[in-house]
Amino acid sequence: MPDALYITPRLSIPMSEIELTAIRASGPGGQHVNKTSSAIQLRFYIPASDSLDKAQKSRLFAYSDNHISENGVVIIKAQNHRSQARNQDEALKRFKDLLKSAFKKEKKRKPTRPTRGSVRRRLKAKKIRGEKKALRGKVSRDAKW
Repeated sequence: MPDALYITPRLSIPMSEIELTAIRASGPGGQHVNKTSSAIQLRFYIPASDSLDKAQKSRLFAYSDNHISENGVVIIKAQNHRSQARNQDEALKRFKDLLKSAFKKEKKRKPTRPTRGSVRRRLKAKKIRGEKKALRGKVSRDAKW
């Protein structure tokens, strides 16, 4: 097992801050699943982390994800695989992905304007649609043919 979980080239979290617990997996599986603890529960306490700075901690708290509780505990349960080692790898990968997406900088939107041709085409389509709808009106009886 590695000594740290490398998130980005500048950020790594020591494994001493991550708590990995073997638990029993839920769901179907027969007798074997009832006596082995192959699922992994990963717990990471955000406020106690020394590897994250204040800005990163506040960003994690602000990030809306079901895995982050109100008191700042990240809980990830991995139970898709039958072996404990593969579930542990999956839990660490999902934790890494969660941190990457929480720390990702969002691109600022550049406001754009529609082109002159697109405005012209839109107005032409609206005019045609309006004329088509105007023809759907009721026919008056006074009209003399």
